[in-house]
Formats: sequence, C-alpha cells, structure tokens
Amino acid sequence: MDEARLSVPECSVFVGVSLDGFIARTNGDLDWLMGEGGGDSAEFGYNEFIAGIDAVVMGRGTFEKVLTFDKWYYGNKRVVVLSHRTLDLSVAQARGAVVDLMAGAPVEIVSRLTASGFRRLYVDGGLTIQQFLRAGLIQRLIISRLPVLIGRGIPLFGSLEHDVRLRHLATHTYAGGMVQSEYRIDPGELTP
Repeated sequence: MDEARLSVPECSVFVGVSLDGFIARTNGDLDWLMGEGGGDSAEFGYNEFIAGIDAVVMGRGTFEKVLTFDKWYYGNKRVVVLSHRTLDLSVAQARGAVVDLMAGAPVEIVSRLTASGFRRLYVDGGLTIQQFLRAGLIQRLIISRLPVLIGRGIPLFGSLEHDVRLRHLATHTYAGGMVQSEYRIDPGELTP
C-alpha cells in the first residue's frame, strides 16, 4: 500500500434500501423507509456508527431532505454539503448543526477534509455515494435492506467501470424483517 493510500481517511456508507435496491422514491420520498421493518430497535446501530465518525459528506438533495426530518441526526459532527450552487445553511445552523458548503471532485473533497484533520467520513446520498465509490474512496458499507419493494426510485448503486469485490463482515436481522449487512472494500479493489 502506498503513502497516498495511507493518508486517505476511511469513507463509510450507512444507508437503508428497499429490497429492490432503492434509497428513495423517484421524488425523493422516504415514506417506505420510515415504516415498519426494523422491529423494536429504534436505531439499528446508527448511534454507534455516527459516534465513530468525524464528519459527514452529503449531496445537496440529501441535505435538503434531512432538513425536513423532525430532528438533526448528526449531532455536532461537521456536515459538508456538496453543491456548486449557493445554499441557505441557516435552517440547519439554527438546529445547532455545523454545516458548510464545498464543491469539487470527491478526491479534492477528501483531500481538503484530510488536511483539516478528519479521518473517518460518513458519505451519504445516492449520487454522492456513487461518485465516491467510482473514485475508489469508499472502504466500508453498512446496508440495511428493508422488506419492501417500491418498484422504482433512486438506486443506491449506479454503473461502474469495473467489478468491485466486497468482503462480508457481518449480517444482523431484526424482528420486523430488516437485514443489515456490513462489507469492506479491500484496498486492491479501490482503484481500477
């Protein structure tokens, strides 16, 4: 492994998907995700996951969606919103959020965050996850599959230039039928 790879922070994904692989309906709605399926546990490992994260990187659409939620789920973690357009951050900041805006390629974003001392990044949002995966920056995936088919929507994964092999780490099932699996992308798989 080269020096450049050692300096890259760990980029992780923690996401819920429908059984047919969608993270949201085509209009961005998450009503199916908020339903039953996970049983009695309210957090499904999220609290432990977010406690181990230094910063969150998300796309503009995801940011606008999470602003509609009843609370801010990122605590005092720095949240970087990716957009080439200006964005009103005041609503999130009024909720106590530490939010700023960045633009650039995934490698540039990671480089800037690394220079600021961030080592563990949570990458969120469909297009953002896809871009970071294509750039070879995602190392860890935690995917919660809910027992619902929604037929069409925003896919978690898009097209790839080559196969990306995953190493399975663990799978947990929940009373309501949700299945959560964790995978690691081996370093040799990160670069085509």
